[in-house]
Amino acid sequence: MIPYPHINPVAVRIGPLSIHWYGIMYLVGFAAAWWLARSRAAWPAKPAWLFRAKPDSSWRAIDVDDFLFYAMLGVIFGGRIGYVLFYGLPLWRADPLYPLKIWQGGMSFHGGLIGVLIGVAIFAWRRARHVGDVFDFTAPLPGVGLFFGRLGNFINGELWGKPTTVPWAFLVPNPNGGPPIARHPSQLYEAFLEGIVLFTIVWVFTRRPRPRYAASGLFLICYAVARIAVEFVREPDIGIGYIAFGWLTMGQLLSLPMLLAGLILIWASQHYQIPSGNYVPSPKPAAAGASSAGGKGGRQRPASGAASHGSSTR
Repeated sequence: MIPYPHINPVAVRIGPLSIHWYGIMYLVGFAAAWWLARSRAAWPAKPAWLFRAKPDSSWRAIDVDDFLFYAMLGVIFGGRIGYVLFYGLPLWRADPLYPLKIWQGGMSFHGGLIGVLIGVAIFAWRRARHVGDVFDFTAPLPGVGLFFGRLGNFINGELWGKPTTVPWAFLVPNPNGGPPIARHPSQLYEAFLEGIVLFTIVWVFTRRPRPRYAASGLFLICYAVARIAVEFVREPDIGIGYIAFGWLTMGQLLSLPMLLAGLILIWASQHYQIPSGNYVPSPKPAAAGASSAGGKGGRQRPASGAASHGSSTR
């Protein structure tokens, strides 16, 4: 058994200002997602070590910056509102200001996902991009944030797993007093499965162009399977308990529609085979005898993937 290290949730305290590790994890996750998105925007459609091609992504650096702005708003507002509505209604009734106390923890991934979908849809509309292409571009990125977010849960000492006798269990203080309880480190399980494994699968899958909705469908399936699996060894949420059958949790219930939606998107992507708009299509060879006045046929990138880059939205 491993003693829980009891990390102070406050990383830095400057007078009345407290900077929590949980908030720092979110910032690191956003920064990593921004860097990865910028890297992906500059990638060629074919592996660079096989083909010396110029980047042919239809995304530009300024697109990524503006896109992340909308996604961040969606994560923060959607994650907090979702947590309060799905898990924290009793706490809200007891404290009207509870929804504003983000530093105490309490962010819902499912609420954050809804918020991101709304924010990304607004970005797609403003940039005249197909929303499915923007969802596919986004698909690999949440895994990075989930990894750091789950580490924040571990530091806060929340969302523990059920009591167990496995040798890697953590000895957690007993809230009722008495000796510590050995529990599954479910936060670390989720950091690994929802973070590292999910990100790796979707990132590798999207290294080359895929049909529209394929990446989004794969992300939804991978997350739903990982979350449903970990919930079996995670303590049910306080104040909610099991929803049905003596084992169904709120997290599993909210993940089931994701699994169904992911399967539908995978089917649609393979059935319709719509090319992704995240890459500039390779030019078709000119017909024999056709005029060459149109240029030498080099690969060209649109101004912004659809619309003008006049100014960055902030």
